[in-house]
Amino acid sequence: MIITNENNIDLMKRYPDRYFDIAIVDPPYAVGASNGVFGRGGNKAKNRRIKTELHHYSNHNEVPDEIYFDELYRVSKNQIIWGANYYPEYLNHSGWIVWDKMKSDGLLSEAELAYQSFDKVVKIFKHEWEGFRKGKGSFEGTAKSIIHPNQKPVKLYKWCLDKYAKEGDKILDTHLGSGSIAIACHDYGYDLTACELDKEYFDKAMKRINDHTNQVLLF
Repeated sequence: MIITNENNIDLMKRYPDRYFDIAIVDPPYAVGASNGVFGRGGNKAKNRRIKTELHHYSNHNEVPDEIYFDELYRVSKNQIIWGANYYPEYLNHSGWIVWDKMKSDGLLSEAELAYQSFDKVVKIFKHEWEGFRKGKGSFEGTAKSIIHPNQKPVKLYKWCLDKYAKEGDKILDTHLGSGSIAIACHDYGYDLTACELDKEYFDKAMKRINDHTNQVLLF
C-alpha cells in the first residue's frame, strides 16, 4: 500500500498507461457549505462545526478538470468515479452505482451516484449514512466521529471491490479523504496506491488507517 501527501496529477504522471486495474475515486465537486443547506435550525454549535468543516474542504480541494480526467483514464483500465453526475462531459457511457443512504434529514441528498466503466448497468448499494447529523455518535460500529465531510463507509468500498475487482488488481485512489478505501483494500488484500493533497486530512486518514491495521494485527 502506497499512500502519499501530494497532488494527484504528480502521482499519476509517474505511472505508465493502464498501470492500474481500477481507479476508485471521490473527487470534490463544489457542493457543500456555500449552498446554504446548513445552519437552519437544530444545534447551532453543531451547525457551525459542520460549516467550518465544509468550508475547509471546499477551500482546500480543487474541482478536477479535463487534465485530471485525461490522466485518470490514461493510467487506469476501469474507473469508479463518485459524484460523476457533476462531470457528465467527461463520461463515456451510462454505467452507474447508486448508494442509497436509506434516510433523509431534509438537508442532504438521499443517495449518491458513481459512474462505473465496466458496463451500462445500474447497481444499488443500500447502507445508512451516519454523517454529520450524528455529531460524535457511532460510525460503523465505533465510538469515533467522522474525520472528513464526504467520508464514505468502508462497507461501500468493500461492496465495490466485491462487485468489480478481482484478485491481484491494482487499485488507485486520487482523493484519499478519510481513508475508507485503504481500510477496505487492506482487509481484502488489494494493492492500493493513493494520495491526499490536504495535509490535515492526510494525517487524520493515516492515523485512522494505522489504528485499524494495528488492531487487526492484534487478532
